Amino acid sequence: MVPLLLVLLLALILFGAGFALKILWWVALIVIVLWLLGFIMRPAGGGGRRGRWYRW
Repeated sequence: MVPLLLVLLLALILFGAGFALKILWWVALIVIVLWLLGFIMRPAGGGGRRGRWYRW
């Protein structure tokens, strides 16, 4: 009975990790899209130069 419970527990953990990793892939994709949109839609700086949309 214990090995069966361990296998079921392992399957549950792997299913949960797979779901979490899938969510993280979607979050990463959204962040990359927003980052690229920031380069496209950044405002022009002084003297006609395009400014940076981030502060570093």
